[in-house]
Amino acid sequence: MDIRVGDIVKLKKQHPCGSSLWEVLRIGMDFRLKCEGCGHQIMVPRKLVEKNLRQLIRKEEENKEIQK
Repeated sequence: MDIRVGDIVKLKKQHPCGSSLWEVLRIGMDFRLKCEGCGHQIMVPRKLVEKNLRQLIRKEEENKEIQK
């Protein structure tokens, strides 16, 4: 699964605040996720995130070209 830092993931279960969207802050064996609703951060094992993933929303790459 190709998940990158900055992507938004939608998981099966909602956070107690009501949001099911999480921003990926760190990847590796564990993921650091930040709730889009309340800003709470959690560490979750990669296997659990990949199992509970419903939707992957890519963050738009910013165009950093300088136009002359």
